[in-house]
Amino acid sequence: MVVGAGKVGSTLAEHLTKEEHDVVVIDSDQDVIDKCQDTLDVMTVLGNGANMQTLVNASVDETDIVIAATATDEINMLCALAAKRLGAKYTIARIRDPQYQESLRMFQTVMDIDSAINPELTTALEIGHLLRFPFASNVEMFAKGKIEMIEFKVQAQDAIVGQTLKELSSSKKIPRVLYCAIQHDNQVFIPNGNSVIAEGDHVFVTGEHNNIKDYFKFLRRTMRLKNVMIIGGGRISYYLTQRILMDGMHVTLIELDQQKAEQLSEALPHATVLCGDGTSIETLEQEGLRNMDAFICLTDRDEENLMAGLYATRIGVPKVIIKNNRTNYSDIITSLGLESVVSPKQITSDYILRYTRAIANSHGSSVEKLFRLLNGQAEALEFIVKPDERFLGRPLRELNMKKNTLVAVIVRGDKIITPFGDDHLEAGDSVIIMARESGISQLNEVIR
Repeated sequence: MVVGAGKVGSTLAEHLTKEEHDVVVIDSDQDVIDKCQDTLDVMTVLGNGANMQTLVNASVDETDIVIAATATDEINMLCALAAKRLGAKYTIARIRDPQYQESLRMFQTVMDIDSAINPELTTALEIGHLLRFPFASNVEMFAKGKIEMIEFKVQAQDAIVGQTLKELSSSKKIPRVLYCAIQHDNQVFIPNGNSVIAEGDHVFVTGEHNNIKDYFKFLRRTMRLKNVMIIGGGRISYYLTQRILMDGMHVTLIELDQQKAEQLSEALPHATVLCGDGTSIETLEQEGLRNMDAFICLTDRDEENLMAGLYATRIGVPKVIIKNNRTNYSDIITSLGLESVVSPKQITSDYILRYTRAIANSHGSSVEKLFRLLNGQAEALEFIVKPDERFLGRPLRELNMKKNTLVAVIVRGDKIITPFGDDHLEAGDSVIIMARESGISQLNEVIR
């Protein structure tokens, strides 16, 4: 049951139906309900999701998971509480306001919420990762931060151009990483030893932090950011500024609304907070955009983020990141030269999809983490290996792997293993799987 069919709710409903779940959508807006009926294969209920009678009418007592994703934190918390009292098995609530973060665990306990997600905080953390690797299009962390997955675009001068992965893996000059996915001519594939890397490809590499760092040093892709400009003073900007100030960066934050700018100035005393139109070229030039190492567009309007980001790219700002929730435009945006695009809607959807897959398959090695690549063309999934799996101890080369999948990394305690045919899995291992198709929810779907 999805309560609130805004950007996040409708995206969730779409993905959940594709994974063959029966979905009920509740919203208080008739136009939103009509749109859901026209575009999604879901049941719909018109009403307030925090109203117990609405939940009863929607058969909440027969529901496995209730996802409260309205625009209001308090309604989401009340909805989760009411749903649990009426018989729902699990509840997830979107809670966004910074004032609730310090006592979030207490709220979850009191309101009986099984999982809470803050899309703005999660997005800020993702942008923080991108600022650590300015040359990367995307950065994702696995195994509690021990493993990093980096997406980057191959340039003509890169030493890996024209070589097979077999040649790269056997080279003693190149630091050891795993090439786990490649996008070539808008098609994503899971590579093998004979795959060749070409200029313009988007390549995903995985490894522990030091190996990743050494690998990009070898490619001469190193840069430390000092001066960062952010436009738009929403929650993401607040969380992000807090984080990157601690990393020693200087932040210039531009917000159009006078009152909000004053509040941010008080909350972030070590940042330079200005009141002005961050999408105005005159304002950007006046505040020194050309001298910035990074420019991050986080206004509420995707179009304004896009135009400001394109201008910053054109004048040569080294790292440009934009917020864009219209994921169907991602390929067009990338073709315009904007490599780093974050979507709070997609980040929230991925988190909840991982959670629903884990609940649906709680008896097997279920999904610990899910990362969707390139508009869902591939997925990276993290599993914890359970002690009753049939393949334990057997060499990977003897196992029957699902087509278009790859065992990317095995983490055994503090040991990071780049797997080959003689390696094996043990109970308690964290294993990261790359898959060309979506919907995988158990490790034994991949390894048979």
